Amino acid sequence: MKRSFFQYVSLNVLGALGLSGYILADTLFVAHRLGTDGLAALNLAISVFGLINGLGLMLGIGGATRYAICRTQGDGVRADRAFSRALACGGALGGLLALAGLLWAVPLARLLGAEGAILPMCSVYLRTVLLFAPCFLLNHILTAFVRNDGNPKLAMAAMLLGSLSNIVLDYVFLYPMDMGIFGAALATGIAPVVGLCVSSLHILTRRSRFRLRPFRPALRPLADLAGLGSAAFLNECSSGLVLVVFNLLTLRLAGTLGVAAYGIVANLALVVIAVFTGVAQGAQPLISRSHGQGRPDLARRVLGYGLTVCLAMAGVLYILLALFAPEVAALFNSEGDPVLAATAVEGLRLYFLSAPLAGVNIMAATYFAATQQALPAQLLSLLRGLFLVVPAALLLSALWGVWGLWLALPAAELAAALVCAVLFLRLKKS
Repeated sequence: MKRSFFQYVSLNVLGALGLSGYILADTLFVAHRLGTDGLAALNLAISVFGLINGLGLMLGIGGATRYAICRTQGDGVRADRAFSRALACGGALGGLLALAGLLWAVPLARLLGAEGAILPMCSVYLRTVLLFAPCFLLNHILTAFVRNDGNPKLAMAAMLLGSLSNIVLDYVFLYPMDMGIFGAALATGIAPVVGLCVSSLHILTRRSRFRLRPFRPALRPLADLAGLGSAAFLNECSSGLVLVVFNLLTLRLAGTLGVAAYGIVANLALVVIAVFTGVAQGAQPLISRSHGQGRPDLARRVLGYGLTVCLAMAGVLYILLALFAPEVAALFNSEGDPVLAATAVEGLRLYFLSAPLAGVNIMAATYFAATQQALPAQLLSLLRGLFLVVPAALLLSALWGVWGLWLALPAAELAAALVCAVLFLRLKKS
């Protein structure tokens, strides 16, 4: 079990880092090519990834969890229908998002706080990325099923190659072709297309045990998939909503430079969260299989491995970010603005105090979802992602300004971790 855990987790962490890398690559290239305004516009626009990734992960993890449990129990028909439902729903939701981007990109950019010179750049990025929404959702779904079908190496390769293509195309579109922020968005949109092509090799080489199977449209099976993947959906969507709230508060407290500084912190936070998400998603197939076999002891053992790895990684990441905060901020500060640098350094050292707690909460929510305990998973995800963070941000920023805003996330993650401890104590007693 330990060997399988580290194989799945190491591959999935690399893949998740690759998946978060395309947003970080956008940030670096946009900051250097388009300056503070471009960085601020990008940070306002990337909150839409919370919804896109949330829907993709909900259908992917929910469908793949049901698939893994049904396969373990020998029910191939239900397993195939879980794949078919997830894929069909992903395509439909992706189409709706693409239509929304085509029709309402400018009003959406205004709603997110874009104005003046930032508005055109933000709306162009939103429109382009949303047009690729079907590819993002289907990529998440297919990657999750490939991983749960016993091919974590290909799942990792799909995520890494997609991210690598984005980095290469970012450079090509922004520098030699000088396409501006549209080029950055186009490079990001092509990344899941590459990922889909790589993941499809699992089907084309006939290694897959899942296949499309006709199914009757029904709410109950779809609600089952959504329930099992709800923790991932709530995590991602809540992160997007928190990003919007923080952007608006930062814009009021510190202006465009403050939003740019928060953009640096928020984009690095996506990478840190990707590490924990990678550990959790890598552990999920093993937890689901153990649960399907009626072996809760094995599922709990995998949970213990996951919590240990998350805490160790969080400690290392925080030490590195705290020690090298000035150098990290300088990477994104192409204009050498001292106010931007000082604000970003302060943010890096305070905001990432939340890292160990976030790792524990994400791993715990995934465990609950993977063992068909949707309610605790949903509660934990909502608490850490929205119900606690937004009130903390409003209260602490009113008391201490930007400094209080940086501390809102650590305070919320701490409160969610206490709730998590209570949930596990109740589970142990039962």
